[in-house]
Amino acid sequence: MNGLWRGITMAELVDQKDERGFAMSPSLPDGCKNFLIDIDGTICEDVPNEEPERMEDAELFEGVVEVINEWYEEGHIITFFTSRTDEHAEVTERWLNKHGFQYHGVLYNKPRGGNYHWVDNHTVRATKFTSKFTNFVKKWAEVEVFDD
Repeated sequence: MNGLWRGITMAELVDQKDERGFAMSPSLPDGCKNFLIDIDGTICEDVPNEEPERMEDAELFEGVVEVINEWYEEGHIITFFTSRTDEHAEVTERWLNKHGFQYHGVLYNKPRGGNYHWVDNHTVRATKFTSKFTNFVKKWAEVEVFDD
């Protein structure tokens, strides 16, 4: 859908105000997460944009549909965020639907090359995918932050 929401009911946003009482961007309700999930190399084999003919039949990783659909059913927002380009939208969404993924949207044109450093005024948590989808656990890790 070229990065647009598919019209699926999502969690109601919560109005936010700053210390002066001015409206700010709304947030999700407590406990609701915005999952931004990569496609290639995360939920299926890594298919480069230069080989789009492989996207139609990309090998799905075991267990990912069940985990992602569980998050969806729990009320979390599921958005696939991919380096595939807009021209890959039709084949990508056909593949996602064929495998039974429940999701709210797909954002295309993520910068390629990795080494992402996300700067945002909202809380951002990143989880590097290494082998398979399992339960999240809390661990302490060193992170880079802005100097005061």
